[in-house]
Amino acid sequence: MLKSSQRLQVKLAPLAGVALICAAASELSGCVVRAGVAVPVPPPAPVYVAPAAPVAEAPAVEAEVQASEAPPPLPVYEQPPVPGPGYIWTPGYWAWAPAGYYWVPGTWVMPPRVGFLWTPGYWGFVGGVYAFHAGYWGPHVGFYGGVNYGFGYGGVGFGGGRWVGNSFAYNQSVTNVNVTVIHNTYNETVVNNVTVNRVSYNGGAGGTAAAPSAQERNYAQEQHVAATPMQRQHVQQASANPALLAKNNGGRPAIAATPHPAAFNAPGIVGAHGANAPAVHATTPAVANANKPFGGPAAQANGANAPHPQGANRAAAPHPQTAKAQAPKQKAAKPHPNKPPENGRREPETALR
Repeated sequence: MLKSSQRLQVKLAPLAGVALICAAASELSGCVVRAGVAVPVPPPAPVYVAPAAPVAEAPAVEAEVQASEAPPPLPVYEQPPVPGPGYIWTPGYWAWAPAGYYWVPGTWVMPPRVGFLWTPGYWGFVGGVYAFHAGYWGPHVGFYGGVNYGFGYGGVGFGGGRWVGNSFAYNQSVTNVNVTVIHNTYNETVVNNVTVNRVSYNGGAGGTAAAPSAQERNYAQEQHVAATPMQRQHVQQASANPALLAKNNGGRPAIAATPHPAAFNAPGIVGAHGANAPAVHATTPAVANANKPFGGPAAQANGANAPHPQGANRAAAPHPQTAKAQAPKQKAAKPHPNKPPENGRREPETALR
């Protein structure tokens, strides 16, 4: 009996060894023993990992410019007539450079696409400094600090014109339109929703107290387009013109507005009230509602930003009651006290210095 048991153990020993080897292998290679037969375990199914969605690059935003002092008041000037169909008015503003504030003249610009309007840039007092928020193109006019730039930009929205299909219609009540050239016009009274003044910044001491409405905040989320290349060229040319520095013109630039971007020496430029006459005098054609004062009709009603006693086309005509007395004085007229110094005496600064 004992010998039979020993013989059985001897015969089963190889099978036990195989079972032990298989068990160890199953731990390492995933094999399973079924009825004494090693069966490999299939590898786990591959897990699909979706590739990361490409991240769209954020659109470039014009860097804000900061200044430690408030910009000067907005000058009073007339609007040049619309040069042709489709142009949109972009008001002038004070820009900052190392040499100080300089004036970027208002001008007529072709929009980058049909249906877009211009939201002007503005200065805002934040954190103890004055920061400039760059203007942009978009389907609606957004918040621009409550600054009354005039000519339809009364501080909220824009009343100087609107898109009708693929054409831009001009509001003659606040826009200088030559009706012999521009036929797509209408008349609509524009009422400013802010105090009419010449303040050129928002917040701080003496600035406007406007805040963006819920609608204007929604407009800020719309698709926007930065200033066009012609607009950027316009600003660069203004920064290189010493006559546009506030320290040289006393806040009354001789080139307050132009008919086209960067057209600083072309006929049609307009000077601010009280400034020296522009270098090139314009011959303004007969236009409807020409020589509108800064701010439009609402500005006149409030008594602010009153137009110059003489219109742009009648500046040389003396008052009928004082024509004889003024005649000799005109010949001996002295230079305006705000005239920039001559190059022979001192080289004027430019904004880029």
